[in-house]
Amino acid sequence: MKALVTGSSGHLGEALVRTLQAQGREVLGLDFVPGAFTTALGSITNRDLVRRSLAGVTTVFHAATLHKPHVATHTRQQFVECNVTGTVVLLEESHRAGVGAFVCTSTTSTFGDALQPPPGAPAAWITEDIMPVPKNIYGATKLAAEALCQEFQRNEGLPCLVLRTARFFPEADDSRDARRAFSDDNLKVNEYLHRRVELEDVVSAHLQAAAAAPSLRFGRYIISATTPFSAADCAALRADAAAVIRQLVPEYEAEYAKRNWTMYPSLDRVYVNDRARRDLHWQPRHDFRSMLGLLRSGAEPRSNLARQVGAKGYHQEKFTEEPYPVA
Repeated sequence: MKALVTGSSGHLGEALVRTLQAQGREVLGLDFVPGAFTTALGSITNRDLVRRSLAGVTTVFHAATLHKPHVATHTRQQFVECNVTGTVVLLEESHRAGVGAFVCTSTTSTFGDALQPPPGAPAAWITEDIMPVPKNIYGATKLAAEALCQEFQRNEGLPCLVLRTARFFPEADDSRDARRAFSDDNLKVNEYLHRRVELEDVVSAHLQAAAAAPSLRFGRYIISATTPFSAADCAALRADAAAVIRQLVPEYEAEYAKRNWTMYPSLDRVYVNDRARRDLHWQPRHDFRSMLGLLRSGAEPRSNLARQVGAKGYHQEKFTEEPYPVA
């Protein structure tokens, strides 16, 4: 397999290139930002560059994107050009080049307002069957890119799988309230219960998707850590999340007490990865319990791969309130 990884100077792109290289596979990284794992420098909207980069490629991992933190600094048109036009160029040229598997990195942000049930309602049990309701240009353009992948599979025969990834960024949270309520590691470990995934597991999901794409042809999959909850827990999670967690994972209390950490009082959504584990034969290694194990051993609550890649940031400039501009 010769692979093309777009966004190779970013978190996931670098992690994919690192992993593929370590496996002895031929890989080319494409990004408009220079990086140690980027070999072709330029935009995914540059058709000539994309066409040259796809020579001999059998698998495309499309991770390049404008992200949610760019909403305050980039125009809607810039989002369309990167996330939609760039995806069209890649799909057209991948079909032309005879690519056998196209894996598109999407986001759980496509669900948008569907992630926030009204007051008093149970936590939302988020599967691939939930109808997305994008609430900003980021979610809207990623959903459009997903639809393009489906159209190319249907009409051109290009095998395309879409992975809706949960949070895996190492930077501080983009919510001012969350940053004030929790220390960074406390917040991130909490999120493994319902809305976070480890970078190493995101990479393994992409590799499994590439292997499965020729037989599956098309599909959308939520890529998140395996939750300890069931759908029957959703009402209780909205009312008193800590009580549910004490019952299911009682060992968390001692580790949290050592660090003066706190648990969420309430959860509004739970991401469900059942379909990805079933269809892709994906076996994520990291979840809330594994993070507690790392804490007990004195280790950081992150994989070796995540530590190697580190924090990338999303902007070159500095802002009054770090780490993101306030929209």
